[in-house]
Amino acid sequence: MSGIVNTAQAEAWNGYEGRHWAEHDERYDAVNGGFNEFLFDAAGIGERDRVLDIGCGNGQVTRLAATRAPLGGATGIDLSAPMLATARARADAEGVANVVFEQGDVQVFPFGDGVFDVVLSRFAVTFFADPVAAFANVHRALRPGGKLAFLCMTALAGTDLGAVFGALAPFLPTPTGEDGTGPTAFADPARVRSVLSGAGFADVACERVEADQVWGSDVPDAAGFIADWGPVKYHLGQVGTEAANSAREALSVALKSFEGPGGVRLRGAAWLVTAES
Repeated sequence: MSGIVNTAQAEAWNGYEGRHWAEHDERYDAVNGGFNEFLFDAAGIGERDRVLDIGCGNGQVTRLAATRAPLGGATGIDLSAPMLATARARADAEGVANVVFEQGDVQVFPFGDGVFDVVLSRFAVTFFADPVAAFANVHRALRPGGKLAFLCMTALAGTDLGAVFGALAPFLPTPTGEDGTGPTAFADPARVRSVLSGAGFADVACERVEADQVWGSDVPDAAGFIADWGPVKYHLGQVGTEAANSAREALSVALKSFEGPGGVRLRGAAWLVTAES
């Protein structure tokens, strides 16, 4: 693996967080996969394109990109060894041969100049140690006129997930941190435009999109899954037993209104961001 500057994230994604995502890849894809078509429609991948998926995780987006570029290929890069192992296993099982997975830090990885036609990411661009430097490195890796398309979280306020996490607020800190930090670091389109423009990108656009996110087959299943998600699990372990039990009960109550025949579905919201090199 090449040099790492984002050491805190490398530790997390090679520890419990990464293992949990790797062991539950189909569940996380059920949460986020509803946004895939927005991403691919925006990217407009051609059959000969060379595609880079940054923060590829378990590799669903990378594999789907590869199938859209049968005469080209796709490369996925991530910090997490556990998730990359899952990504490679899934690609082998699905017979996707034109795909490569690399372990590395996007901010400093030696991609080369102009080696990709399209860069994608699904909810994995908000954890860079230095976002401008990271996207500048991505910009160098894109050919002139290449396309960047990624999804990132909106602010939680007014969303279904915001309502669920709000129910935890009397007992736990917000698992994602305050809006504008962590997973919601790009919740403000003005910041997105500033970062990408500073990194050399042009024609930056942000479009709000929505999709259903399936969190579990029923309330106990969804509540258990969310409680085991890294940030929630961490905060549950930092409070007393009474507060933790109250938080779990509040989580189940909040999820009840989203339960239906198809499981527990929350309407998710994201920014679909596009730009050109």
